[in-house]
Amino acid sequence: MRLFRPVVVALAGLALALTVPTGPAVASEGQFSWVGPKGKPFFVDNPPDGKCLTMSQEARSPYNGTAGPATVYAGKKCDGTSHRLAHGKRADATFSSVRFGAH
Repeated sequence: MRLFRPVVVALAGLALALTVPTGPAVASEGQFSWVGPKGKPFFVDNPPDGKCLTMSQEARSPYNGTAGPATVYAGKKCDGTSHRLAHGKRADATFSSVRFGAH
């Protein structure tokens, strides 16, 4: 009986840990798009909240089709002049990085 009780308590704790929600979603639902080199369109679906995404090539005319805000930055690694885009907004600007969600 001494071994049975700790095993039952441990299994109950594990079951509770697996059923408790982990919090809000970690992605901005929707699509973020922009124009790249030679006018080619690019996009990312459901980008991660809070993470800085750095563009590897020319990026301009960002459009925020995600459910939350997006901030585009002139510099790499979300540095430099920034421009916040609300849901459904486009900017006539070039950018080097972007971050999603409230920050």
